[in-house]
Formats: sequence, structure tokens, C-alpha cells
Amino acid sequence: MGMGWVLMSERELNRVEVLSQVSQGRMTATNAANVLGLSRRQVHRLLKKFQTDGPAAIRHKARGRASNNRIDPAVREFAVTLVRENYIDFGPTFAAEKLEEDHGLKVSRETLRKWMQDAGIWLSRKQRRTFHQPRLRRECFGELIQIDGSDHHWFEDRGPACTLLVFIDDATSTLMHLEFVKSESTFSYFGALEAYLHAHGRPVAFYSDKHSVFRVSNDAAKSGHGMTQFGRALNELNIEILCANSSQAKGRVERANRTLQDRLVKELRLAGISDMAAANAFLPSFMARYNAKFAKTPRRPDNLHRPLNTEPVRLADVLCWRDERYVGNQLAFSYDRQRIILEENEITSGLPGKYVDSYEYPDGRLDFRWKGVSLPYSVFDKDQRVTHAAITENKRLGAVLEFIKEEQDRAPPKKRRAGKQRSKYKPNGRRNDGWNSLADRKRIADRKASQGCDI
Repeated sequence: MGMGWVLMSERELNRVEVLSQVSQGRMTATNAANVLGLSRRQVHRLLKKFQTDGPAAIRHKARGRASNNRIDPAVREFAVTLVRENYIDFGPTFAAEKLEEDHGLKVSRETLRKWMQDAGIWLSRKQRRTFHQPRLRRECFGELIQIDGSDHHWFEDRGPACTLLVFIDDATSTLMHLEFVKSESTFSYFGALEAYLHAHGRPVAFYSDKHSVFRVSNDAAKSGHGMTQFGRALNELNIEILCANSSQAKGRVERANRTLQDRLVKELRLAGISDMAAANAFLPSFMARYNAKFAKTPRRPDNLHRPLNTEPVRLADVLCWRDERYVGNQLAFSYDRQRIILEENEITSGLPGKYVDSYEYPDGRLDFRWKGVSLPYSVFDKDQRVTHAAITENKRLGAVLEFIKEEQDRAPPKKRRAGKQRSKYKPNGRRNDGWNSLADRKRIADRKASQGCDI
């Protein structure tokens, strides 16, 4: 009968090699003890075994035997059955806790994890991972421009956190425009868009995330026209806006943000820059170096940017906050917590019951128009404090808090009436005098009797 394979560990093979050298007289027992990390006496004992029974005698005696600490297979089967019946969607950690609490079965979470994986109940994070099909670049320069805001400590501890607006061409990964702003807002994007249009012209489309600057969050909103101020401005300029369904879809700009958060932060540190004005002046030279290193050649040479062809006054009317207001009988209406009173003249006297167009410009200037004609007005009871319980996006929280702090430092809040709030009468089925006829009268009579009072 032929001799079978003898399985050995690396340590056992090393021992066989050293002991064979000792047997052949090419190594002393003392050197062997030093090499193997054993005492001389243990080396002599191993050598005796080796010379008597051969290399197989060096193998560990427990090899191939079940572990002394092995959990009984019946316990494993019971645990897996309990998990399958009661905790099928539980993770191993939580399931192990519940097995101990509810069934008195104590199993370590890692042992249970392995059992659940073997039984097909639990998939590891690696197995659960989903892969996103990479989207091919557009073929032409100016066909699709990805835009995003990256809120970060750009000046580290030398200055406050702020947001970097990033415009990057999809076909070439060219940085088209960078600008530091306090936070992502419609007006900050209007300013960046104006600079972009003057520098490059009008692209075919912008590609963004689902930030409320770009997309109406509430599809069921009854007011408005189904598009944001930024969307309305792009529509007037004949530029499309597309919103990505996931952050992976706009990976070009996301990866650029990651690179910028590494390289640009260090460049600003080396240049000793710690404020937005100096940083914005530094950005053009940084962009030139970045694009020289990272920009790609497009698959087709066409530049799909179109000339701006818009007069400055017309562009200013596009890149502003546009709305409309209903004029009351007193030629008054509210705008941004302000009371606007139109001056009476031959045009305004016929406006009660009609809507006028409002234009709010980035510098805070307001203009109200009727069929393109500016209307004279005055502002009454101006109050620009942030309202209580205002809905604020996480991306704008820092800038909003800074504004609130400035307002609080500048002036105390105006006292307001508390109002009736929830004191409105609601019928509850009782009689108008507040008594529920005999039932209430009897309950009160019983209470007085128990207290020893005359009724």
C-alpha cells in the first residue's frame, strides 16, 4: 500500500529541515535550539522522534482531529433555525444578543456571523456591494458642464469654513470655473453663472445634484411654476439643467472635489491665504496649473459653447430673483417680510386686484414693474430677521447661523403679541353650560359626599 500525503504546517516543515541538518552533523543542537526558539532538551527530544519515526512524527498530534472547543453541531443547527424563523433580517450582532436574551443561547457574534453566512442568511458587506455602471464621457467640449458646491474647511483653522462652487466640463475634466462663496444659494450660483457665461459662452446643459437651487423639492406644490429661479434663468438663456439621480452619476465633479480638497487646501496653506477674497484672486492661476495636469482631450474637437449675445441690462434681469405680487386695494403688498406701498399715479391707480412683477437683484435692490414699466414705491415696517422655525438646508446651515448671529448682535427682536394660539373653542358634545346633564351632576355630588360636604 502506497504512502499517503502528510499535511504539515510551515512551522513543522521548518523543524524537519533543521532537524535533518542536525542529524547530518551540519548544525549543532545549540544552533538548532536558537533557530527554532526551543530549549536544547526539547531539540534532543524532537531529534530522537525524527530519527526513530521519520519526518511524520514531527507533525502535531491534534492535526485532523476536531477541536476540543468545538460547538456541538446540534447547537449550531438550533441557532440557525431560530435565526431563520425569528430574526431573518437581523444582523449577526443583534441576532446574537436576541438569542442570549430570549432563548438563553450564548454564541459569539463572529461565530453566528459565519453560521449565518454558511446558511445563506447573511451576506458580507463585500457581497452586498453593488457596482454602478460608469457613464461614458460626453464627446464634445461644452456639451455638458457638471456643477456642484463643496462645503469644506478650505482655510483649515486659519479661517471659517466656506463653499467652493465647481464647474467642470464632462468631456475633458477641465475646470471651467471655481469660486468661493459663503454657501450654496441661488444668488451665489447666479454670480458664478454670470462669470462663466462671460468667460466661455452658453453650454448645451448643466448637470447638478438635487439641491433646491436646481430642482423644486415638492412636486405637488400648488404655487410657483414648477421650476426654480436658477432653472428659470437657464431656460431664458436656452440652457438645459439636468439633475443627477445619484452622486455616482456626477462622479466627474465629485472626484474633482476630492482632489481639490487635498491639493487646493495645501496650495492655499503654502500661499498663506485665509480669506475668500484672496482665495478667489488665487484661483485662476491654480486652475491653469490643474487643467494642464489633469484635463483630457475630447473625443471630438467641436466646441458646443454658443456666444452669450445678451445685453448686460437684459442679463441682469435674467440673473435675479423674479416673482409676482398681488396688489391690494391700498396699493400695498408684502415682499420678504416687508410692506411695499406703491405710489399712486395714473398707472398704479388701476393695479388693485392685479399682479405686478418683482425683481430682486444680488445687491439687494428691489424693482416692481407693470408690463415692463418700473413702479415707484416705499417700504413700510422693514424687518429682515430670520423667522422662527424656518426650513434650512444642511448645506446652508453655517451661513444662516452666521447671519442670525449678526442680526442678534445688531438689534434685539421686536416684541410680538402672543395671540390666542390654540385657545379656539372646539365643540365636545356637552351642553352650553358646561355640564353633561345628570352624569356630571352625579359625579360631583358623589365627590362632595365623600369629602363630607353638604350638597
